[in-house]
Order: sequence, then C-alpha cells, then structure tokens
Amino acid sequence: MASSNIFFIIAIVTVFAIPSSLATEFVVGDEKGWSLDFDYQAWAAGKEFRVGDKLVFRYTPGVHNVVRVSGVEFQRCEAVNNTDPLTTGNDVITLLTPGRKWYICSVPRHCAARNMKLNITVLSEVGSPFAAPGPIPGSQTPSSSTRGSAVFSFYGWIAFM
Repeated sequence: MASSNIFFIIAIVTVFAIPSSLATEFVVGDEKGWSLDFDYQAWAAGKEFRVGDKLVFRYTPGVHNVVRVSGVEFQRCEAVNNTDPLTTGNDVITLLTPGRKWYICSVPRHCAARNMKLNITVLSEVGSPFAAPGPIPGSQTPSSSTRGSAVFSFYGWIAFM
C-alpha cells in the first residue's frame, strides 16, 4: 500500500512538473536576430508560443533595444508608457500569461521605417486545464507536433501505469 501511495505522489508531482519542462526558447529572427528590415510577422507565422516559453532578442547593444508595448503603441510604433527598454543585446523574456504580446525597437525610425516590431499570441501552457484546443488535424507545425507527442506519450504512460 505504501508503494502505491508513493507512486501516486510521484505521478502527481510529475504531471505538474513536465509541462513547464517542455518550454521552448525562441530566438527572435533566428540567425538574423533582432535587426533592421526583417519580417518578424512572417518569422512568427506558424510558430506556437505558450506560457512558459521564452523569447530571446539578440542584437548589438547600443544599436537597438526591446520594449514591450500595447497594441495601440505597436500600431503607432511608439512606446509611450515610459517602459524601460531592454538593452543587453541578449534579452530573454519569459512569456508568463496568455494573450497578445507586442514588442518594438524604440530607437527612432527602427520600428516604423525599418520593421523592428513583433506581434505574437501566447497560448496557455501545455497540460494546463485552461489550454486552448489543439490545431486542426494535419495543420500542426513540427514544434507543436513534437511537443504534443511528448505530452501525449507521458500522459499515456501515466494512464497505462
């Protein structure tokens, strides 16, 4: 009886620990990084961003920055909320909540004239009871397919045990 209680406790802890370990780190712009004249909306298209994932903005410090803005600020390409920009050149942002997120470079003319802006939608964490429904069959991207398979395999194993 004691061994089944221990197994149950381990299973419960694992169920809550595994989804957070499935977080993905996205280097914004991949090898191009956070730079001028790149289509960040095309880069984000087809990617599935979830709570717990990380965005990594890589750029030359002192040349660019990263500012999280509102949707209106994004459309206007201006940060008016006096938000301190990130300036390290290797800024890591953990996506903590689901919903729309907007990022710009606030260096003059970099957003409006040179396209340094990113708009994404963050979904609930994998395994969350509030997770969004899965994609339509046949429309999964490799990253979401791999992530989903790992979760399914894990939960299938737990159910089997």
